Amino acid sequence: MGKIVLSMSMSLDGCMEGPDRDIGWHRVDDELHRYFNERCAGMGAFLEGRVTYELMEGFWPTADSDPAASAPMREFARIWREKPKYVFSRTLRQAGPNATVLRDVDPEEVRALARRYPGDLAVGGADLAESFRRHDLIDAYDVYVHPVLIGRGKPLFPGRDTGTALRLTGTRAFGNGVVLLAYERERTGAVTG
Repeated sequence: MGKIVLSMSMSLDGCMEGPDRDIGWHRVDDELHRYFNERCAGMGAFLEGRVTYELMEGFWPTADSDPAASAPMREFARIWREKPKYVFSRTLRQAGPNATVLRDVDPEEVRALARRYPGDLAVGGADLAESFRRHDLIDAYDVYVHPVLIGRGKPLFPGRDTGTALRLTGTRAFGNGVVLLAYERERTGAVTG
């Protein structure tokens, strides 16, 4: 069974997006994009909230037809179209090709998805991530820390009454200043806050 991996970018001050959902501060260059592509190509499926899904679906299905798109961007467009996507939303009526809408986060259903696909499942979206954390569904965290302080925005990890023990499994510094911090859950128990 693959792991359920939260894979998200955040600012150094802990925000996953700025005011008005701004992510223009993300520093994604070809080196980082190639790494994303390699990681995403090995995933079994993408699990996303509605906002993240609509953002991705609004750009990636045709990004490889843009003559200005870099080679890593064209490659990711193909990965995006081919991978199964599960969108957790109570308001989205239908999703695009290769995507299924699920109304609620049902822990048994999510674990069944993890058993169904070879490779890990990537979770995207802060609200969905918080729901997965609440249900104790996240096995690993790939957090890409961007070298910027945005001042205010939506925190990647909103405050909770309990903590989670993690074990560092890897780090990687990219030439553009982004640093990947990879962690897995310590299944020995939670850290109380």
